[in-house]
Amino acid sequence: MRKKVFQLLVDNTSGVLSRISGLFSRRGYNIESITAGVTADPRFTRITIVASGDDEILDQIEKQVAKLVDVRDIKELAPDDSVYRELVLIKVRATAEMRQGVISVADIFRAKIIDVAPESLIIELTGNQAKIEAFISLLDGYEILELARTGIAGLGRGTENVTYLP
Repeated sequence: MRKKVFQLLVDNTSGVLSRISGLFSRRGYNIESITAGVTADPRFTRITIVASGDDEILDQIEKQVAKLVDVRDIKELAPDDSVYRELVLIKVRATAEMRQGVISVADIFRAKIIDVAPESLIIELTGNQAKIEAFISLLDGYEILELARTGIAGLGRGTENVTYLP
């Protein structure tokens, strides 16, 4: 099984995300991550989907999604030709005595402390999945109270693969 990152440009209409995710569930395909947001042109939404499967399943996903009425463009974001980022918010139990250790680990990863409470910290980190996984593993000695991940957002490098829609 391998992962593939798909970038879709779709019409910004109600229910479009539901129709896309419904296609995956009807066919039993797995979505590992899905993010969506309006583009610079408010008529369109950019959706980034990370799916896993064998080559046949991944090719089938791409073909089936491309057939949907609202989908204007679909392309694979190849790792070498793209930039991926994910945001994670992590609430860690940290008493006054433990706080400096958590802050030191966060500083190494250029994470931000965005909230301090008497017994916890909330840390914000943006990066690729490997960086986020490495950071989480270094917090192993601390109690993670809550964790929220956004999923991958990505764009292709350069100007060669920019899609212009009328």
